[in-house]
Amino acid sequence: MQLIIMALAPIFVIIFYIYLKDKYEKEPKRLLFASFLLGAIVSIIITTLLYSVFNILVPLQDKLSIWEQFKQAFFVVGFSEELSKFLIVLLYAQRHKEFNEPFDGIIYAVMVSMGFAATENLMYVLQSGPATALARAFTAVPAHATFGILMGYFMGKAKFAPNKLYLNLVGLCFAILFHGAYDFFLFIDFVPGIWVGAFISLGIGIFLSKKAIKYHQNNSVFKTE
Repeated sequence: MQLIIMALAPIFVIIFYIYLKDKYEKEPKRLLFASFLLGAIVSIIITTLLYSVFNILVPLQDKLSIWEQFKQAFFVVGFSEELSKFLIVLLYAQRHKEFNEPFDGIIYAVMVSMGFAATENLMYVLQSGPATALARAFTAVPAHATFGILMGYFMGKAKFAPNKLYLNLVGLCFAILFHGAYDFFLFIDFVPGIWVGAFISLGIGIFLSKKAIKYHQNNSVFKTE
């Protein structure tokens, strides 16, 4: 039970933080919960299926090859995981009438991402213990939230723009880019000190995420002076 709490605590801290950032028109809790569950279950299933396909099409042939690890980080892990989240936001959340301002893209994308992160975190923590829980609370979990915010920023704009497809895909690409960069620097751990790049990319992602949140807050159609 202690490991489960340690695995889920950072997830719910981030959810609470993002929920408070939705200042002007709160989303229905049932939709937030549904988005979280879809991320925790359906997104994981989609990702697992995509991994199976990529393991056949793009197998990892040399663990000590930077190019091979680049493909794994961006085209296998980053693409598979972010596409699975993207499809849920696109096909479920974005279609609801309650998705009625651009900030909603951020909150729903984060809910889906935190659902995914909850399942992933439980698997890692139950297998590896408290040290992994502590490490992931300050790395992988906020990273997933960051990817969700960057994706949701553009998907929120897409809902109310004529160029919906373009903006939705930009959101997906940003999430893949930052997810891939984060993983890539961790995957090539055979290069001394290169892991610092993961934290630099995460730091940039967090900086941009704060900007994205502030932008949609300031431009909320529900904001009153």
